[in-house]
Amino acid sequence: MEIKVNNANEPIWGELAVKTKLPHNLEHLNDLAHNLYWTWNHDVREIFKSIDPTVWSLSRHNPQALLDVVEEERFEELSKDKTFCSTLDKVYKRFVDYINTPFRTDVPSIAYFSMEYGLTDHLKIYSGGLGVLAGDYLKEASDSRINMVAVGFLYRYGYFTQSLSVDGQQIANYEAQNFNKLCISQVKDEHDNAVVISVPFPNRMVYAHIWRTDVGRIPLYLLDTDIDINTEEDRTISHQLYGGDNENRLKQEIMLGIGGILTLQRLGVRQDVYHCNEGHAALINLQRLVDYVQNDKLNIYEALEMVRSSSLYTVHTPVPAGHDYFEEDLFNRYMHEYPSRLGITWNDLINMGRNNPDTHEKFSMSVFACNTSQCINGVSYLHGEVSKNMFANLWSGYFPEENHVSYVTNGVHLPSWTASEWKLLYEDTFTKEFYNDQSNLEIWKKIYNVPDEKIWHTRIVQKNKLIKYIKSQFEDNWLKTQQDPSKIVSILNNMNPNALIIGFGRRFATYKRAHLLFNDLERLDKIVNNPHYPVQFIFTGKAHPADGAGQGLIKHIIEVSRMPQFLG
Repeated sequence: MEIKVNNANEPIWGELAVKTKLPHNLEHLNDLAHNLYWTWNHDVREIFKSIDPTVWSLSRHNPQALLDVVEEERFEELSKDKTFCSTLDKVYKRFVDYINTPFRTDVPSIAYFSMEYGLTDHLKIYSGGLGVLAGDYLKEASDSRINMVAVGFLYRYGYFTQSLSVDGQQIANYEAQNFNKLCISQVKDEHDNAVVISVPFPNRMVYAHIWRTDVGRIPLYLLDTDIDINTEEDRTISHQLYGGDNENRLKQEIMLGIGGILTLQRLGVRQDVYHCNEGHAALINLQRLVDYVQNDKLNIYEALEMVRSSSLYTVHTPVPAGHDYFEEDLFNRYMHEYPSRLGITWNDLINMGRNNPDTHEKFSMSVFACNTSQCINGVSYLHGEVSKNMFANLWSGYFPEENHVSYVTNGVHLPSWTASEWKLLYEDTFTKEFYNDQSNLEIWKKIYNVPDEKIWHTRIVQKNKLIKYIKSQFEDNWLKTQQDPSKIVSILNNMNPNALIIGFGRRFATYKRAHLLFNDLERLDKIVNNPHYPVQFIFTGKAHPADGAGQGLIKHIIEVSRMPQFLG
């Protein structure tokens, strides 16, 4: 028998994940770290913080990263700490009771599809308000016991990390996510093999692994094409949020829409309502049409009625540049087989994505979503009115106010966005049941029983935290860019805790009009330098790497902020 020895020049690579083994009575920490419930529950975060406040801060409040680096001796010490163990047991019991509370049965179940989700800054799968809204939807659905599942992407690099050059030019940095440090788990079959879905592309299949993160009661399934079985080009589909050219955008939307439906089918999930968050996910309805025609033997008109009756489309963008359009040649290259599956012509399919059928217009995902959805909503009253007019051509013979575009005003998930000091004040004043009835005016009347001084003190505490954070960011940035230290000192000294602080935190696209404040610099000078009523403005946000005009706005604001009258 010949024994073969591996050639030392040909290493065999494999993945190895090292996890901390916790003492038996602390194992509940793993369960708490693996559910994003901690992102909006102060008691859970306090548990992790108490393990090691320094490491908690260095980990940027990431429970999984914390558990991976804290020394074993510290966990042994905590396992014998009766106070810590008792607190952990109480917090864990509340978590289990929350998770095990059944979903409501008097409302429809929902499948939700979005290109991005803003859930925590550790999970870099979001870029702006659309993603933050999607993340808050999942959290609120969990708190409201709505039976919802969601589908998105697990981006290897996510959206870019922003830095600024000395002259104020935005620099986009892409940093790979370490999946082992994230609150995610790979979906596996009964044989412990990774579940793989396959999506038809021209002359090939594109494959994706499925990852899962739990948002309280709500499962979010994330697709990952960066796997060995794919070509190098196809592996990059899930590398960056809104990255690459227009063809890569189409590939992403095919994976999200068609691949998203195939994912739920592979997992045995069937919901009552299918919610498309922006046009990126519009192709969910194309795959659903195919399923009704091929599996249920419906004709295209019957299939359309079935899909429309259970589809909801939320539109976010009030300007054409915010919607996705694809040239017919490009769209045909990827979609040419679908008309035969639906029993229609190519012209029938392409017209479903055109404002004006039988023209040479590009295919619009937003128009396709409108044509295949019974319910369409903007994200505020005014935006709903704008959207009625924007899509009016789709329903010729009707006035814009007669079409079925409506609105649902954007809200936020209150527990996620409320500082711990305010939470304590609310809970002391209203009790914790307040979160289940936040719009009840009778409950809010109790706020008049709270002394003005207590409210003002709470506000000042938050304001001082903000100022401290901003100063630390300036100091860190100075160390990286080596700017003139005298200017940094001047900025830090000029930050006035007694000034009215107004924040502008938005994505830097031109239509969001970040420049309006600077149309009259003389008047602005009088406002910010008023000796009796000083005002300070704080700007934060990113421009898309391909949006030169948006990046120009950032640079202009930096330049204005460095003028002597506005410094600091």
